[in-house]
Amino acid sequence: MNNNYCVIMAGGIGSRFWPMSRTSHPKQFLDILGTGETLIQQTFKRFERVIPRKNIFIVTNESYCDLVKEQLPFLSDNQIVSEPSRRNTAPCIAYASYKIHEINKNANIVVAPSDHIILNEELFDDVITSSLQAVAKNDWLLTLGITPNRPDTGYGYIQFKDTDAYPQDLRIKKVKTFTEKPILEMAKQFLESGDFMWNSGIFIWSVKSILKAFDSFMPEMKELFEKGVGIYNTSDEAEFIKQTYSTCRSISIDYGVMEKAENVFVLCSDFGWSDLGTWGSLYENRQKNDEGNAIVGKNVIMYDSHNCVVNMPKDKLVVLQGLDDYIVVESGNVLLVCRKQDEQQIRQFVNDIKIEKGEHFV
Repeated sequence: MNNNYCVIMAGGIGSRFWPMSRTSHPKQFLDILGTGETLIQQTFKRFERVIPRKNIFIVTNESYCDLVKEQLPFLSDNQIVSEPSRRNTAPCIAYASYKIHEINKNANIVVAPSDHIILNEELFDDVITSSLQAVAKNDWLLTLGITPNRPDTGYGYIQFKDTDAYPQDLRIKKVKTFTEKPILEMAKQFLESGDFMWNSGIFIWSVKSILKAFDSFMPEMKELFEKGVGIYNTSDEAEFIKQTYSTCRSISIDYGVMEKAENVFVLCSDFGWSDLGTWGSLYENRQKNDEGNAIVGKNVIMYDSHNCVVNMPKDKLVVLQGLDDYIVVESGNVLLVCRKQDEQQIRQFVNDIKIEKGEHFV
């Protein structure tokens, strides 16, 4: 168990969750579900069940380090991995992997976002434990696949080969193809075929396997981060990373490694997962009234309105009439009213607002 590590990625802005998620205080640091715990606190607690607390690292943007310390005050400074700029997931994973490799060359690592919902935590514990055992014995890059229950166009998909790759756990299959967010017709075909999973964005591998993969598929990135061997976990690390991030490219681990490697496997499961990426995904996970409305806010009154997600300050009286399938959210100095079916446009709204109104509203 001491060879098992976890890297929680917590540097994103969560722009699709605007206006609750803001650049200064993104969604992973919010109690979006009303449980009394923020998403990052829930994620840490989840992994602490199967991985030693001292082996869990948080990778975040340097502007959020104080938020991490405030919400997870028991972490050592070395467990908070500070990125000077946003460079997508490949540099983030390379940085954390080299840092952990300096500590333990036999490490097995789970890499996970900080803002997912897991409803069946016992099954999730079992999946993570089995995955770590599998990658400790095999040179595999393993990802967790979720059995799809609808043709969702907001997720990436993984097609698997129906062969028994690992007799100890028949849920583990060889990956055939990755597909980015498909159009609706294609998503329907994926669902009907039965050999496609949603891509959860949760990865498990040994540190040796992922560094070998960087060497094979992203040698320029491997070369950049390898210069830090002997510097990681010392007082010179921050300055080295600042220089490295100024020159390394911004690219996802999916595109840079996973879609190119041959030794990619998927563990097919369904542990009540949502990436909580959009208001629609929050709607799916919230309790609804008889009209199908999911409401946060003590003074919201709705007439002839159905299937809406509404999130309002508790001290504000809000009356809504005649809405069907809408998102209505007020946070700070912003009110958003948007059709649920158009929620993927919220990211574009945020970009337009930056240009037309400045950073004040985002």
